[in-house]
Amino acid sequence: MAKARAIIKRLRAVRNIRKITRTMELIATARFKRAMDRATEASAYTKKINEIVADLAQADLKIEHPLLQQREETKNAIVLVITANRGLCGGYNASVLRQGLSRIQELRRSGVNTQVEVAGKRGISVMGFQGYELERTYTHFEDKPSFEEVNELAERYIAEFTHGTIDRLDVAWMEFRTASRQEALVETLLPIGNLTTDENGEEPQASVDYEFLPSANEILEEIVPAAFKARLFKCFLDAAVSEQIFRMVAMKGATENADEMIGNLKQRYNRARQQQITSELAEIIGGAAALE
Repeated sequence: MAKARAIIKRLRAVRNIRKITRTMELIATARFKRAMDRATEASAYTKKINEIVADLAQADLKIEHPLLQQREETKNAIVLVITANRGLCGGYNASVLRQGLSRIQELRRSGVNTQVEVAGKRGISVMGFQGYELERTYTHFEDKPSFEEVNELAERYIAEFTHGTIDRLDVAWMEFRTASRQEALVETLLPIGNLTTDENGEEPQASVDYEFLPSANEILEEIVPAAFKARLFKCFLDAAVSEQIFRMVAMKGATENADEMIGNLKQRYNRARQQQITSELAEIIGGAAALE
C-alpha cells in the first residue's frame, strides 16, 4: 500500500508541473506572435533605409559620416551581450553567452581594452559568476523593447564613438530569421560597414530617382545614424522573439515529457494495485483455509 501511495503522490506532482509547463507554453506562444509582428515591421524599416542609402550611393555621391570611419587602430571597444531576464528557454542564453564570451576573449587577446555590457538578468548572473567586470547592466528590456529605450542606448554609443571614447561596438544576440530558424550571432555595429548591402550581404539595385531637398549630404547626416539605430533596435527585437520561440519549444518538450511520465506512473500504479489486491485475496483465501 505504501508503494501505491508514493506513486500517487508523485503522479500528482507531475500533473501539477505539467499544468505549469503547459501554461508557460501558451503564454510564450501568445508573446511570440506579438514579438514576431514587431520584428517583421522593424526588418522592413531597416531594409528600406538600406535601399535608400544604396540609391544614394549609386548616384555617385561621396558618403562620409563619423559612424562610417574605420579606425587605424582599435584601442577601446564595447561588447553588448543581449540575454533574457528569465530562464526556462532551452539553450537560448547559453548560445548567446558563448558567442559574446568568445568575442570578448578575442578582443582582449588582441590587446583591446574591452568593456562588457549585458542586457538580461541571466547574462548578468553568468558573467558575474565567471568573474567578468560589467561596465553597465540592463534589466528593463523585456519581451517588448521600445524604440525609445533602445534609442537612448544608441545615442550614447553614437556619442562615444564620435568623440573617440570607443573605437568599436560589438553586439551578441540571437538573430530571428524564421519561426524555425534562429542563430546566435556577434557582429560589429560600429563602425558601420557597407550600408549599401542588405541583410544577406547583397547590394540592392537602385530603382528610384530622387530629388534631394535640401541636399543629399544633409539627408545622409540623418540616414546614417537612423540606420545604426534601426539595426540596434532590430537586435533587441530579434532577441525578444527568439527568446519566446526557445521558451515555447522548451515548454512544449517539458509538457510532452510530463505526459509520458504520467502514463508510465499510471501503469506502475495499476501494477502496484494489482499486486496489492492479489496479495490481499491470497491472505483472505489462506485465512479461510486455515479456519476449515
